[in-house]
Amino acid sequence: MVPRELLVDWAPKERTRQVRSIGLEEFGGLFAKFEHTAWRLETRRRYASDEATDTYRQFVETGVVDWNFDHPYCQTIRAQTDQGKRVERVRIVDQPATTGQLYLLDNAKRNSGMGEDIRNLWRADADRLRLPAEDFWIFDSRLIALLQFDDDDQLTHVDLITEPAEVVRCCMVRDAAWRHAVSWQRFTAEMHNDA
Repeated sequence: MVPRELLVDWAPKERTRQVRSIGLEEFGGLFAKFEHTAWRLETRRRYASDEATDTYRQFVETGVVDWNFDHPYCQTIRAQTDQGKRVERVRIVDQPATTGQLYLLDNAKRNSGMGEDIRNLWRADADRLRLPAEDFWIFDSRLIALLQFDDDDQLTHVDLITEPAEVVRCCMVRDAAWRHAVSWQRFTAEMHNDA
């Protein structure tokens, strides 16, 4: 017997993309529910939510941040990676890097301390690879969480996509980005050597 959910997700669909929009709270809950892998492509030059934090102000003022691991996101990710689940991301960086991108390079210290594997890729290389200018998470190679931002770079909502062709496309993007990106430590060292 084939489960109904499998038939719904993998049966032939109309040509139009089927999405379900969710709020940020429901989106946050996805990190506690994934089964084996959560992977993200970050393409934006800035994130308004970062700029509203004390850590961002600290980074702008001093160039370094004293990261706090007690944040609920940190606790959730640590619990997942402690179970052997993978959390990975590729961050696209401009040349020269924006303040927001430099902040996220510093933030990689915290996230990698929770078990995330973070890599970076120059925007010119991402363009050469024809990576999309979309921010999204892939959960368990079957659910796309496409992050939607307003004109002020504020995350407004997330579109969930299970359409097989779109999932495969995003997995192909993941494979290309992951293959060409380098660890955040190496990327940061090379940035400083080139300066």
